[in-house]
Amino acid sequence: MAFDAGKFLKTPDLESFDNLKKEELVLLAKQLKLVFKVSMRKQIIKNLVIDKLVDAEILGEEALELKVENVDAFKLKQLELEHELRLKELEMKERLEMDKQEKEKEDEFKLKQDELKLKQAELEMRERLEMEKLKIEMVKEESNTKVQSKSDYFDAAKNIRLVPKFCEKTVDKYFPQFEKIANNLKWPMPYWTTMLQSVFEGKAAEIYSALPSEKSSDYDTVKQEVLKAYELVPEAYRQKFRSYKKFDSQTYVEFAREKEDLFDKWLTSKKTDNNFDNLRQLMLLEEFKQCVHSELKTHLDDKTVESIHDAAVISDNYTLSHKRSFKGQNVNTSSGNYKNQSTERTDSKPVAQNKSQSSYNMSSPKNLIVYFEKKSLIWCLL
Repeated sequence: MAFDAGKFLKTPDLESFDNLKKEELVLLAKQLKLVFKVSMRKQIIKNLVIDKLVDAEILGEEALELKVENVDAFKLKQLELEHELRLKELEMKERLEMDKQEKEKEDEFKLKQDELKLKQAELEMRERLEMEKLKIEMVKEESNTKVQSKSDYFDAAKNIRLVPKFCEKTVDKYFPQFEKIANNLKWPMPYWTTMLQSVFEGKAAEIYSALPSEKSSDYDTVKQEVLKAYELVPEAYRQKFRSYKKFDSQTYVEFAREKEDLFDKWLTSKKTDNNFDNLRQLMLLEEFKQCVHSELKTHLDDKTVESIHDAAVISDNYTLSHKRSFKGQNVNTSSGNYKNQSTERTDSKPVAQNKSQSSYNMSSPKNLIVYFEKKSLIWCLL
């Protein structure tokens, strides 16, 4: 007999309700106009119907007990299903993890193989590059050797017309001019003497021809010998400076300029470099030489003396070796027409010497040092 939902609602029975099948519960739910889906579980539909019947007071609240018992069973079943699902998920994860590890191992192995292949390829490439680099360097060396051999060649014949003309009257100015041109044009220094000999004349040509071959190729030696031949050495400059007098046709400005120029040439030849101590020693040495015997002065001129102390030591050694004290002999008072102004007198009357000066034994070079250094100090203070 088919289930009649309307008839059941008129005469509801709790026991009969509990025994209803899912199809019958669906018809009852439709009769009650509940919102549900046929695909829902039986217990869920039953719970919805119980709630509606209790709310409509068709069934008593005792019907809720059926709902609670069934709900607990449903939850238990649901938990069981969830537990099974979790177990399956864990099992699936383990499988995936194992597959992943295996795949990673395979990938790692493949990666190592790829790295080895890449390194091998890099080594081969480097070897090729090194070989190519060596070939390029060899080609460069060959080309550089050829270019260098061409660039090192200096054509003296083409540059000889640029050498300044040599003038015997201005020899002291010629060499600085030549050096300036040679440096600007970047002439190789070994060729400088070759260029010079093409313009030398007079004494300079004779000096160059007389030099040995090894010295004639050295520029500094040639320069020094030529300057010496024209008496353009420090002593010659000093004598010119000291002996130069004003001409009647000269103005005092011209005379002063010429005197200053000679003095500068003397200082330059002695390489004082605008240094006060060098200038002081130069003045002391000159004064020292004016106060010693002419033979001793000649001996000092032959030596390279830079300070008055060195001059005194050399003088003492010379005096001992020649067994002379030069006592009672006249000292050198003129060199290059230069007179020691401190010894000149305007009258013939003898003048008593200052005690401080007379206390020195002027025949001793060491005493001369003390005297001249004190005298130099007085000049500086003045």
